[in-house]
Amino acid sequence: MAFYLKLGHIPPKRHTACRRDGGFRDEGIYYEEVITRAGFSAGYTIAYHLRPPTRVKKVEPAGGVTLEPITEPVLRHHHLKSAGLARGGDPITGRAGIMGNADVTLSVCKPAKPQQELFRNATADELLFIHQGRGTLRTMQGSLTFSELDYLMIPRTTTYQLDFEPGAEPVFLAIESAGDLGVPPRYLNHHGQLRLGAPYCERDLHGPETLAPIDTEAETTVLVKDGLRLTRYTLASHPFDVVGWDGVVFPYRFHALDFEPITGKVHQPPPVHQTFDAPGFVVCTFAPRLLDTHPDAIKVPYAHSNVVADEVIYYVLGRFGSRRGVETGSLTLHPRGIPHGPHPGTILASRNVTSTDELAVMLDTERPLELYAPARPLDDPSYPYSWME
Repeated sequence: MAFYLKLGHIPPKRHTACRRDGGFRDEGIYYEEVITRAGFSAGYTIAYHLRPPTRVKKVEPAGGVTLEPITEPVLRHHHLKSAGLARGGDPITGRAGIMGNADVTLSVCKPAKPQQELFRNATADELLFIHQGRGTLRTMQGSLTFSELDYLMIPRTTTYQLDFEPGAEPVFLAIESAGDLGVPPRYLNHHGQLRLGAPYCERDLHGPETLAPIDTEAETTVLVKDGLRLTRYTLASHPFDVVGWDGVVFPYRFHALDFEPITGKVHQPPPVHQTFDAPGFVVCTFAPRLLDTHPDAIKVPYAHSNVVADEVIYYVLGRFGSRRGVETGSLTLHPRGIPHGPHPGTILASRNVTSTDELAVMLDTERPLELYAPARPLDDPSYPYSWME
C-alpha cells in the first residue's frame, strides 16, 4: 500500500542537493539516504541527515537470541497463561519467545526496565501489540506516541527506542515477520488505496508526528538483530539526525478498536477480521461487534478442523463467548489435524446475546508452529479435555 507521508525539510527533486541554511560541512548539503523494500523495486523512503549515516567506529558481537523448541510427544491443543510470565529485561531483551516457525516468531514482553540502547531488526518486520502501557516510539523519522491497544508496525531496518511512560507496567505482544508485513491486498483498489468497504482506512493509520533532529557527535550504540544473531554497532554520531524525509516506508500505529468489524445475518468466518498480511501467516483482530441477526443464528464460531493452518489467539479483554477458562493474556494454540470449537454450553448461552465486547489478536500460520521453552511453565495440560461436558 502506497501510504505516503512527508515530514521536515526535503528538496524539490530526488537525489538533488538538499541545501543547509547558511551552508557548512560538505559544501552545505544534507546527506541523503534511501530506504527501500525489495531492492529498488518496491516502496521506498528518502531521508536527509545532518551527518553521513554510514560512519561506524566499532562492530562487535553481542551474543544472540535463544529459541529452544519444546519436543512435544503428542499433537494437542495448548492454553498458555502468559500472566504467569515474570518481568525481566527491557523492551528488547525482555522478549520471551513463545512460539514460531520459519515465517513468524511470537513473543510476549513484560519489561522490568527502560530500553537500554537503540535497536534495529535487520531481517524482520515487527508488529507490536501494546496490551498495557503507553509511551513514545522514537526513530530517525520522528516520534510516534502510542497507548494501550495500539498496534505498532515497525519496518525492518528501522532503528528505534521504545520508551514507556514512568510508572507503567508494560505488556506487549511482539510479532516478527520474515516476509513483508502489511495491508491485505484484497483491501486495496487498483490505485493502492484502501477500498471503500475495507474494515479500516488511511485515516486510521498514524505515522510519526514530530521530527526533532539530534545534532551530536557523541558515540551511539545500536543493537542489531539479524535472525538469532546480535551485533553491537558503535556509530560516530546519533542516527536520529534526520531533518526531513518523504516516502512510504516508515513506522505507524493502528488502534485495535478502530477496526470496523464486518458482521452479517449469520456467522462470518475469521477472514473478515484480517488486519495484516504476510507470507506464511495473517493477523486478525476480533474487536467488539454486533452479533448475527438471523433468528436461528449460531452466534459462536463453527467447530473447525484445521487442515492447512495453525491458529493462535491472544485474549486481550472482554468476555469470550466461545471459550471457557481463558483469562487476560491467555494464548491458545489450536494446531492443524484436530478439531476445535466452542466449549459446551456456549452455543445455548449465546442465543439471546446481541453483541460481544471481546478483543483478541489472532494469527493463522501456513506452517506448523513450534513452542519454545518459555511456553512450558505457562501451559495448562488439562486444556485438551476442556470440551468434555
